[in-house]
Amino acid sequence: MSLLERIKAHPLPFAGLLDVEFVSAAPDAVEARMVVRPDLCTLGGFAHGGAIMSFADTLGGAAAFVNLPAEAKGTTTLESKTNFIAGAPGGSTLIGRCALVHRGRRTQVWQTRVETVEGKLIALTLQTQMTL
Repeated sequence: MSLLERIKAHPLPFAGLLDVEFVSAAPDAVEARMVVRPDLCTLGGFAHGGAIMSFADTLGGAAAFVNLPAEAKGTTTLESKTNFIAGAPGGSTLIGRCALVHRGRRTQVWQTRVETVEGKLIALTLQTQMTL
C-alpha cells in the first residue's frame, strides 16, 4: 500500500469536514488541496485563520502518521505556529505542501506552505508532532 493509499484508508473525520483532498504522500512530504467554502470564511469573505490552521495541522498530522514506527499508537500535535501572509478569498483552492524538517525518535517537525493554486503564499506553519 502506498503512503497516499494509507492516508486515504485511515480518513481523519475533521479532514472530511474541511473537504481536504490528499494529492500525494512521500516519507518527507505530503500535499493536499482544500476549497475555501463560504462556511470556512470570515464575514469579509476570506478564509478564516482557524480553517487555514486546521488545514495545515491536518497535513502535518497525516505526514507524521505515515512516518510512525510500527509499534506507535498514533501521533498528536505538540506545538503549532502559523504566520499568515495574505488572505485567501472565498471560492479559491488552497494547496498545502508539508515538508519534513526533523524526524526524531519521539517527535517530528513539519513545515506547511499554504498557497493558492496560482502560487500566492497564504500562510506558513511550523509544527511539532509527538509519537504516541
